[in-house]
Amino acid sequence: MAKEITSRSENYSQWYNDIVVKAGLADYSAVRGCMVIKPYGYAIWEKMRDQLDRMFKETGHQNAYFPLFIPKSFFSREAAHVEGFAKECAVVTHYRLKNDPNGKGVVVDDDAKLEEELVVRPTSETIIWNTYKSWIQSYRDLPILINQWANVVRWEMRTRLFLRTAEFLWQEGHTAHATKQEAVEEAERMIDVYATFAREWMAMPVVVGKKSEAERFAGAVDTYSIEALMQDGKALQAGTSHFLGQNFAKAFDVKFLNKEGQQEYVWATSWGVSTRLMGALVMTHSDDNGLVLPPKLAPIQVVFVPIYRKEEELSAITEVVQKLRNELHAKGITTDYDDRDNLKPGFKFAEHEMRGVPIRVAIGPKDLEKGTAEVARRDTLQKQFVDQDKLANTVESLLDEIQQNLYNRALEFRESKTVKVDSYDEFKKVIAEKGGFVLAHWDGTPETEAIIKEETKATIRCIPEDLPEEDGKCIVTGKPSKRRALFALAY
Repeated sequence: MAKEITSRSENYSQWYNDIVVKAGLADYSAVRGCMVIKPYGYAIWEKMRDQLDRMFKETGHQNAYFPLFIPKSFFSREAAHVEGFAKECAVVTHYRLKNDPNGKGVVVDDDAKLEEELVVRPTSETIIWNTYKSWIQSYRDLPILINQWANVVRWEMRTRLFLRTAEFLWQEGHTAHATKQEAVEEAERMIDVYATFAREWMAMPVVVGKKSEAERFAGAVDTYSIEALMQDGKALQAGTSHFLGQNFAKAFDVKFLNKEGQQEYVWATSWGVSTRLMGALVMTHSDDNGLVLPPKLAPIQVVFVPIYRKEEELSAITEVVQKLRNELHAKGITTDYDDRDNLKPGFKFAEHEMRGVPIRVAIGPKDLEKGTAEVARRDTLQKQFVDQDKLANTVESLLDEIQQNLYNRALEFRESKTVKVDSYDEFKKVIAEKGGFVLAHWDGTPETEAIIKEETKATIRCIPEDLPEEDGKCIVTGKPSKRRALFALAY
């Protein structure tokens, strides 16, 4: 099974695709640039979704749903927004097909042309703010704290499973506030929610910071992001939260009567993460044996594999396994029992390694005699024999240990690939030869940022929030700089 995967060091891109397909996460679709999320992959996404949903509701948000189709005219109301998304929009022009009179299948019925063309949503700010106009009259109607789980379409030219597809699943929060301070606090709160989820559930260390002007969301005043480092040294933007100011409120004339009885435009935020997190999960932890999953997001946390030759041996093993599974279920641990009789144990072991099951428990006739079980952990591939009466507590502790070990391992890797540089020559050398995160002074201008991107392909991922101010000089222009920016090649 493991031999079916291209080595990480040989071809990282192919290694990633091999894992996504062979671990049963997703498959290619007949529609260009789209993917099929398979049941195992969707089960992981459901665990992500459910935990994020709890975190959103704990911070006062409610779920709603808005239309997939957006009138094209809505996009022209916010100039920066339309400029940012125009090249990726799929547009519906007709509402009916008909049989081709020449007998060549079906054709678009020209008599069924829409009066106004509809954009398949690439994001929902415009349709939502048009709706909010009728919901908001007074400060008493605020804040509105809404999230929606949905699909969106962005007609990408180059696609990769989970990382960049023409259609993907995501959540998008859209909130309305009476004051600028409330909106800024909301944007900051939600990026912290994403950071907590990434670190504590995905076991993925992230850098939290603010985007440069050139990298902001189209139509935002400020964009906050969490940035993760993949094992090939490239950065991946894992989530964003946007302070939209009053831009969309002005575009859709959304005003409210404040406490002083004066009309004022509403303040806004939006924020989102997508199935791109699935790609981040694969690339952060996996190895040449396949997928590696943090226990908190694994659909199956423990798999039992019986080792037997005779049916009576299987029957005795099954009885013990059922008791052990009940003990684990009582602790909230998910399990599976792989008693397929047409596959050898070695094949099963490789398959479960490929699928990233955190713990594998093998029990054979000798284990029944000794009252033991062989426990193997996916993160280190280490094995140990455990007394059956201690297995439930041992497994519970091991799952916590694996979760923490994956985070520590990813953090250690990131720190080993993060360097400070003080000259442009050194910057170019590190980007070209080592990759990873590069902290460098920048003069704050989009012109200098564009030069760096053009000459090195590196972009500013964010201005890290936890970096202290320090006097320095821009690596390109030599102009004064008070804070380093985080640069990297990125997905």
